[in-house]
Formats: sequence, C-alpha cells, structure tokens
Amino acid sequence: MCYDFLEEFVLHHCRGDITMEVNYKKLWKLLIDRDMKKQDLQNAAKISAVTIAKLGRNENVTTTILAKICTALNCNVGDIMDIMDEGINNDTETEASLHEE
Repeated sequence: MCYDFLEEFVLHHCRGDITMEVNYKKLWKLLIDRDMKKQDLQNAAKISAVTIAKLGRNENVTTTILAKICTALNCNVGDIMDIMDEGINNDTETEASLHEE
C-alpha cells in the first residue's frame, strides 16, 4: 500500500499534476522587522520593480534573484520563502484514490 502511494505520487509529480506554490510572507516579515520598505530591498539587492511585483504576487523568480535578495539581507532562502505542495495534499479525490488498496 505504501509503495502504491509512492508510485502514484511520483507519477503525478512527473506528469505535472502536483503543483508547488511559493510564498514570500517570510520576506515581508523580515523587511518589517528590519524597518525596510520594498524600495529599500529593490535598491539593496539591485532588482527591478517588476521582480518586487512578482514577489508580491507570490510568483516564481529565478534563483539568481533569490541569491541577490539573500545576499542583500544576509540570510538564507528559507528565511525569505516557503514552498508548499498545493496539488496532492488539497485534492481529496486524488488523495482518496492514492490510499485505496
């Protein structure tokens, strides 16, 4: 049963059925804690206003952008973002089918 669940999970993941969602709430909290505005981050990390807008919409950005932000804030990626599995865990029909014997 556990093997079947793992196999189904891998199959869904490889087909792209499982979506991963990024969340930058930690970044915004870090800026508040450091009394920084988004404009301050933009200037310190040398990133564009478009990138700040993408971050505000929790959209994907490149690892180069994340590295610039982390360098500017002297932190790690885990300090500014979370990655959540939005597909398989919230789809009750899929989850139920994965646990059938």
